[in-house]
Amino acid sequence: MAAPGRRELVAAAPAAKLTHPGKAILAGGIAGGIEICITFPTEYVKTQLQLDEKANPPRYKGIGDCVKQTVQGHGIKGLYRGLSSLLYGSIPKAAVRFGMFEFLSNHMRDAQGKLDSKRSLICGLGAGVAEAVVVVCPMETIKVKFIHDQCSAKPKYRGFFHGVREIVREQGLRGTYQGLTATVLKQGSNQAIRFFVMTSLRNWYKGDDPNKVMNPLITGIFGATAGAASVFGNTPLDVVKTRMQGLEAHKYKNTWDCAYKIMRYEGPRAFYKGTIPRLGRVCLDVAIVFIIYDEVVKFLNKIWKTD
Repeated sequence: MAAPGRRELVAAAPAAKLTHPGKAILAGGIAGGIEICITFPTEYVKTQLQLDEKANPPRYKGIGDCVKQTVQGHGIKGLYRGLSSLLYGSIPKAAVRFGMFEFLSNHMRDAQGKLDSKRSLICGLGAGVAEAVVVVCPMETIKVKFIHDQCSAKPKYRGFFHGVREIVREQGLRGTYQGLTATVLKQGSNQAIRFFVMTSLRNWYKGDDPNKVMNPLITGIFGATAGAASVFGNTPLDVVKTRMQGLEAHKYKNTWDCAYKIMRYEGPRAFYKGTIPRLGRVCLDVAIVFIIYDEVVKFLNKIWKTD
């Protein structure tokens, strides 16, 4: 009896189960909210170091000094200044990201439901651009202004809603969309890299069985790896975005002028300010988000039938 041909083996392979975009939106929102509550202090330190320009005498000597000065001046709560703005945005951000990714990937998978690495990069790019325009840019602008405001002798923002009201009153809605170009570039490349790496690792791990269950620990390791890749790949864009959203954004004509002035007056190393705290936060961030997302999707598949 002749051995089955390659086409017959492919046809017999189990088809991968698709994730409904509605489940992805819900699971992503839950994952995003939990993650940011855990990792925010590292985001705070990263932002402070990026705003600490060489053009002025440096305020901080490093990560430890930034934490020390913040705690001495504002207590432990100081490390969570700006959390509210990021928390309000993290839930819809992750919801939009995963919802858009699943929507796009469901239309780009092959007959067996498998998504290859190249297509996952395109889907990740689309997800990143969507979250940047809908959620991330206004959220990040407000967050950076809150953190930067704490550096002044007399902080003027008393809380999230007061800060938003003041920003809109003084600068209009455009005031919450500073650095849109840099944000789109950052988020688009961020998610393109992360989903590319994550999908590549998942496909390698699952082999010929697309429905093979992944242990949360494995998911976390893969997520941390994807997060690290995105940090080294786009930290310069993150620095430019942060400068464009700070209280001194008026110093720059546009995103490209900001990048030019950083290079001219501070040198190429300035583009990697805050890399270490960002690396720690992002690796933990991406690992936690993918673990929670996968586990919530597994639970939703049991109680929410969409097939």
